[in-house]
Amino acid sequence: MKLFFTALKKCLLISLFGLSTLNLSWAQTPNWPTHPINLIVPFTAGSATDVLARVFAEKLGAKLGQPVIVDNRVGAGGTIGTSIVAKSAPDGYTLLVVSAGHVVNPVLYTKLNYQLKDLTGISPLGTQPNVLVVAPKSGIKSIKELIARANSLPDGLTFGSAGVGSATHTNAEKFVHGLKLKATHVPYKGTPQMLMDVTGGNVDFAFGPVVSALSLIKDGKITALAVSSEKRISALPNIPTAAEAGYPQGQFNFWIGMLAPAQTPKPIIDRLNKEILAIMDQPDVQARFDNLGALPFKLSASEFDHFINEESISLGEVMRKAGVTLD
Repeated sequence: MKLFFTALKKCLLISLFGLSTLNLSWAQTPNWPTHPINLIVPFTAGSATDVLARVFAEKLGAKLGQPVIVDNRVGAGGTIGTSIVAKSAPDGYTLLVVSAGHVVNPVLYTKLNYQLKDLTGISPLGTQPNVLVVAPKSGIKSIKELIARANSLPDGLTFGSAGVGSATHTNAEKFVHGLKLKATHVPYKGTPQMLMDVTGGNVDFAFGPVVSALSLIKDGKITALAVSSEKRISALPNIPTAAEAGYPQGQFNFWIGMLAPAQTPKPIIDRLNKEILAIMDQPDVQARFDNLGALPFKLSASEFDHFINEESISLGEVMRKAGVTLD
């Protein structure tokens, strides 16, 4: 009789979740991982998302006993790399690190070959505030002066981004449309190119990740006006937040997080979440965060999924109002 009920339970699980998922959760999970893990970052090497991904990849490899290899799959606003993971086997060996722009891609690309629900949250890795920057030769020293300059010109100003739909773009659109600022978007293929054009005055302003802009700010090659975070950051203690400066429209939560294909066994998700949260508490990682201008961001896997859903609604609305589409 006991064997009968065991077999019946197994059949029910197969009918509900599929044989492959059953095999993964019953057979593979206890021994996971047994070989290297591929961590896909759908942005360029050196980008804010890539830098934070590599901090955690190294630490996770040590904790899991298997290498975690960062694989940059760049293109189409991060959708190429994301699609690869969304269609991968849910076995814990192909993971993804994305930033806040991930949640607006379904608005920008209505013909995506994946949906947000095809991925499940593991954990945030942190937040990386953006900083609003201009060229020193512009003479602009505050957001108030930036607005006045934009309104004084027939065609307004230009603003750069790391690409259509990127977190830098979404942040800028929230700022521009919230203030009804006269400004034209100039997309680049990545943050480094965008910031270099700000230094040369080829584009008037941009919201760039602190990790990418910090050295340029310290070298006097660009001028920082405000940070997008709720509080000031230790890397730029003298730079006000956008809200402090009187313009909360510039506030933006540039989060970076790790995802897995949907149906990845819960024990794998839970272990990864546990290890990531523990890594955040390591003193050398905290020091690294301070140097990057990054901030810890701790959520359980289920809380992270809820957060992503909420972000897709709020930020999706920002891009809809801006009329941004890539189809």
